[in-house]
Amino acid sequence: MIDQFREVADFARLEIPSAHRRPIAIIGAGGIVDGAHLPAYKKAGLEVVGITDTNLEKARDVASRHGIAKVYSSSAELLDDPRVEVVDIAVPSVAQPDIFATVANAKKHILAQKPMAPTIAQGQVMSDLVDANHIVAGVNQQLRFEEGVAAAHKMVEMGWIGTVTNMSITVNLITPWDLWPWAKDLDRLEIMLHSIHYHDLIRWFLGDPHSVFCAAGRTKGQFPKGETRTISTSLYDSGVTSIVHANHVNRGGDNLAEYRIDGDQGSIRGTLGLLYDYPNGRVDTLEINSQVLPTDGWSPYPVTTRWFPDAFIGTMGSVLAGIATGAPLRASVRDNVQTLRMVDALYRSMDSGSSVTF
Repeated sequence: MIDQFREVADFARLEIPSAHRRPIAIIGAGGIVDGAHLPAYKKAGLEVVGITDTNLEKARDVASRHGIAKVYSSSAELLDDPRVEVVDIAVPSVAQPDIFATVANAKKHILAQKPMAPTIAQGQVMSDLVDANHIVAGVNQQLRFEEGVAAAHKMVEMGWIGTVTNMSITVNLITPWDLWPWAKDLDRLEIMLHSIHYHDLIRWFLGDPHSVFCAAGRTKGQFPKGETRTISTSLYDSGVTSIVHANHVNRGGDNLAEYRIDGDQGSIRGTLGLLYDYPNGRVDTLEINSQVLPTDGWSPYPVTTRWFPDAFIGTMGSVLAGIATGAPLRASVRDNVQTLRMVDALYRSMDSGSSVTF
């Protein structure tokens, strides 16, 4: 299988060529920046010239621990720095549209945190700003760059399981929502903040569905206001289906995070190790059972990196490659407007109890 896996490994590799690297500044100094963005950028050899946050003390703390020389007093000061070519906007979605507009109008390239906006309309405005200012802008849907997931996508693209018939993602977790106090009173929670990763992934593999259905629930006494359990299905004109089953109130102590892609000539299955022991995690896995190659039963693919922090190399690397070569982004702002549309359709289904045409 070594020869067959070589092309897959090239596609899934998480590296940024030195010729693509540009100076980066970060708006936001929260836990995701501290624990994922900055470790990934250091591993990739990227230069972070400065950082800012509404809480400057937090920004100073993060900067001191990660060797960042400059703490800007504001976003305006950051944008006035001629060294800054790329801005990593890592703030909650409610704050993103205004910040994004200011950065885009300053002609700086952007990596925006997901979800990039609370509404489709705001996301569309952001997408239009990218075109109007002739900048490169991506969204940090980094699960598209997780090594096992990317390898699975390439296997599907190469026809190793034939025509895809179904995709499923199942997570059964005990999620420490109290780590994100700003999310406590959100009406839209699980899909908007967590399963958006999975629905974006399904779009990457399968495209936009014909219709979606979502049922959701919550547990009495839970910390956040919004939904913490969802079951979402998508139906395609071709007859292909997908399902996402996400439960964040697993009190059994047996966390589970699996995905599976079935085709008419085989199947692919994998695990997302991060979610078995968040935020520490464990190794990710990927296996394929193919009648095309053919494999002798289930054959493992050697996943050597992790979703956190390694996949964050991919999202920023895609933006940098777009700047350097004009290559299309794997998770562009324009494409992510469609992910927002899918999320919105799922919430409309949740509220109405009926399927929604996408």
